[in-house]
Amino acid sequence: MSPLRMGRARGAVVSPERLAAAATSLDAAVEAGGEQLPARERRAARAVVEKVERRSALVGGHTVVALAGATGSGKSSLFNALVGADVATVGVRRPTTSTPTAAVWGDEPAGELLDWLGVGSRHHVTEEAGPQVGGLDGLVLLDLPDVDSREVAHRVEAVRVLELVDLFVWVADPQKYADARLHDDHVATLSSHEAVTMAVLNQCDRLAADDVDRLRTDLVRLMERDGMPGATVLMTSVRTGAGIDELRQRLANVVASRTMARARLAADVRSAAGALSGHVGTSEGGVDAAARSELLDALARSAGLPAVVEAVARDYRMEAAADTGWPFTRWVHRLRARPLRRLRLDGRDVRVTESDVRSVLGRSSLPPPSPAARAAVALATRRVADRAAADLPTPWAEALHRAATPPGPDLGDALDQAVVGTSLYARSPLWWRAVGLVQLVLAAAAVVGLAWLAAYAVAGWLQLDQLVPDAPTVGVLPAPFLLLAGGLLLGPLLAALAAWLARIGARRRAAVMERRLRSSIETVADAKIVAPVRRVLERHAATREALRHAADV
Repeated sequence: MSPLRMGRARGAVVSPERLAAAATSLDAAVEAGGEQLPARERRAARAVVEKVERRSALVGGHTVVALAGATGSGKSSLFNALVGADVATVGVRRPTTSTPTAAVWGDEPAGELLDWLGVGSRHHVTEEAGPQVGGLDGLVLLDLPDVDSREVAHRVEAVRVLELVDLFVWVADPQKYADARLHDDHVATLSSHEAVTMAVLNQCDRLAADDVDRLRTDLVRLMERDGMPGATVLMTSVRTGAGIDELRQRLANVVASRTMARARLAADVRSAAGALSGHVGTSEGGVDAAARSELLDALARSAGLPAVVEAVARDYRMEAAADTGWPFTRWVHRLRARPLRRLRLDGRDVRVTESDVRSVLGRSSLPPPSPAARAAVALATRRVADRAAADLPTPWAEALHRAATPPGPDLGDALDQAVVGTSLYARSPLWWRAVGLVQLVLAAAAVVGLAWLAAYAVAGWLQLDQLVPDAPTVGVLPAPFLLLAGGLLLGPLLAALAAWLARIGARRRAAVMERRLRSSIETVADAKIVAPVRRVLERHAATREALRHAADV
């Protein structure tokens, strides 16, 4: 247990290494959380980290105890009683204390510590100061201005010093011990500092004997309501000396432990981490497969992938017709504009680098996405962010939505460049050459047959039939006729067969190019949408874990 018999025993045994690690975790949480954490809580957490560093760097074993309370509670009288000398000014006129006053026990210099505390009025307690309890060497006792002073500057000064001390001793009097302002504005706000808090009901000599226990029980109840169920509550009277020795002994126990400074700093770290923990979730979502697939489909439509795939298929069929069609008509196909060339995506432009794409090709000639396609992309990105932001606080959800929505035309430009930079080149199938060669043979046969028959016709017209030998026959049909008929009939039939095969090949070619294009679009989706979303989730996870480590001090 701690010297104060408080509930959070861990607060009194925090090692310097553990405290430093917790402060580092708190600083890491603020850094990772960034603007998704409230600015006020971020500033408070950074101030705690700075205080841990500064207080830990102060050499010495001093324990700083502050007497704080409302006007008329008798703080200054109690301070003088503990010191054994009239150091603090006591008077009827309120408020009396305007600046903190410090009393220092022991020979170890405390100037640097008091400079950091901003306390100018200092008194060194000597052995001649009156009855003392041993073990107070190292105690720095502060008499603070009233926390409810009519002077704003006094209240501000009291709060400032309270942020820096190691132990709070709340001093109350029988009339104002239950004052809501004292409890709600000050005591309750330090509920996480139970291990470094005491309560003193002063001026108990003004109470009847039966009322002392009743008011003490009521003050214990109020401290429990303030979130300090284990708080030590003492009854004191400066006039009769009741409870003064017990309070001295309690302070001596605190000083002897030499852990109260770290306990207070640990409580500050826990408090700051707790304030920030309310602004992070308990876990992170993610980019699930369904949302990612929907996103890729929407981006593919927005990038004009269906049009490109259809152009690939048409281009394949046209090229096949030009290479395998009937030689007497295939020239018509060569005159037609190639679909991919119209889109500035000619598959013959192979191995195009990104710099070539940007400097030479620029943008494609694909039509801009339709409003429906843009709406589909917006819906898909929103769904990615919504699913990733499940159960996260609003600032984190908003950050995910911003991450999933690239600014301006960045996404459209990246998609267009992905399409332009994807090689749509593939070698022509070998069967095209074979069919083309057969077509040339059939065409040549038709030409030879036609010329042969023409020669017979001319000879007959010139009545030179007797000079022309008879044509060979195949069965009852002459060879010239068979050559002509075979070339004219088999050529178109072979072209029709080749066109049917080309339609099958076009579908396969289109499927291959679609996979290439979707891979390029997937790269854009990951770089522009998925990766930024995951970075926000990683920041949230880092913030959550750092806060957990900080709160565990």
